[in-house]
Amino acid sequence: MALRRSYTATVERNVIWKGEFASEPYEAAWASEAIFFVRALDASHDFAGTAHVQISADGIHWVDEGTSFDLPANKDQVTFCKVTHFGGFLRICGETHFNSSITVLVSLALKE
Repeated sequence: MALRRSYTATVERNVIWKGEFASEPYEAAWASEAIFFVRALDASHDFAGTAHVQISADGIHWVDEGTSFDLPANKDQVTFCKVTHFGGFLRICGETHFNSSITVLVSLALKE
């Protein structure tokens, strides 16, 4: 039995999302599964926002993968989403609601 390879990458750190946003893309073609973790380092009062996963073959042209999730609403809260069967590149994008903002730490855990 072979040991599965894994790697965790920080794709956003101390980044403020307000309105429409997209995380930095990450090349993950070797992995068979991924989990995005989004931690709120700070959030405006009554924060609300959603994110969804996008995939890409080249890291330039993006399509929605179909997975979406609510962003954390309070400081130090963490949310996540799981993804399988993706192309070469992954990112999350979305929109904050009601002119609110959030400062995030986004990690991408990949496993072969």
